[in-house]
Amino acid sequence: MAGIEDLRDEFPVLASKAYLNAGTQGPVPRRSVDAAARELEAELSGGRGTATHFEAIFALVERLRSSVAPLLGCQPDEVALTRSTTDGINVVLGALELGPGGEVLTSDEEHPGLLAPLAAARARRNFAVRAVPFTRLAEEVREDTSLVACSHVSWVSGAIVNGAALGEAARAVGARVLLDGAQGLGAVPFNVRTLGCDFYAAAGQKWLCGPDGSGYLYVRSDHCEAMIPTWPSFVSLADPGRPSDLAFKPGAARFDLGVVARSQAAAALAAVETLAEAGWNAVLERGPALAAELSARLAERGVRVVSRGASTLVAWESGDSAAEVERLAGAGFVVRELPGLGLVRASVGAWSSEEELDRLVELVAPT
Repeated sequence: MAGIEDLRDEFPVLASKAYLNAGTQGPVPRRSVDAAARELEAELSGGRGTATHFEAIFALVERLRSSVAPLLGCQPDEVALTRSTTDGINVVLGALELGPGGEVLTSDEEHPGLLAPLAAARARRNFAVRAVPFTRLAEEVREDTSLVACSHVSWVSGAIVNGAALGEAARAVGARVLLDGAQGLGAVPFNVRTLGCDFYAAAGQKWLCGPDGSGYLYVRSDHCEAMIPTWPSFVSLADPGRPSDLAFKPGAARFDLGVVARSQAAAALAAVETLAEAGWNAVLERGPALAAELSARLAERGVRVVSRGASTLVAWESGDSAAEVERLAGAGFVVRELPGLGLVRASVGAWSSEEELDRLVELVAPT
């Protein structure tokens, strides 16, 4: 692949559809399927109980960890491998000492993938949860705020949290910040250091185009040692050969959620490498730029577009969002409705084309 101009060729689905739903599931690159097939064939012919098999798994895992770390702007030993954004959120909520007298601050635009873990943790720990407008999170941090748990990029509007202001407000009262990065990692440029967060949970199957059941969690290095793994396994231990020592691995690897399937690790790595070969700067610039163009053109057409940020998500009002999604699917467009909100959302990736967006603008009628 020469660069961003050849990226579309890596995704076979784009030959038949305008795929605008990476905010739910990213398009699958051919290289991921090929990589998974090679590893499955190796298991088929060589078996799965050999030292060679496990050496291959652990090598893939560390390559994957090292490939994702630069996207987060952190060190590889600050990255844990999970199965989803929600898994990462559960790891953090389970490891922090939250309880009566403190509150977790969240917003009114959060995904159920964050709200469900928050509800379960509140039921177990009896802390307060307060939801405020997404745009006012930094101003709403109080003395009794123990944790701010919110989206980096709103899954509804595509607005981006003011991470610097939020981090500063949280540090002033000794609170920590957990960001849901489902719509951030692989979609928009950022650095966890300047973003001001302590934890960043993200998905592998969305903007990184990896397989289902892949995810990543950033844990700031100075938090790792004090946090006990929520779902420990033998890979959590510093020396699995000496399990009675009961010592956890240093760094975020202690939070890895078990042994990753060999084929899955290979598919996830191949997807990240496909995008990296196109050039991360170009990928992270093109998607948001195309989304901004789509938003502006829909607004010019009289479509009521939800106020958004410099993200890859564009949502607009529809009289019947479910019917609109079905109508657009019939025209070859993969978008989604946002249930209960009367909105249709397009997720615009670096693999999207100007021609696809031209056709979409023509198809979407003002409400």
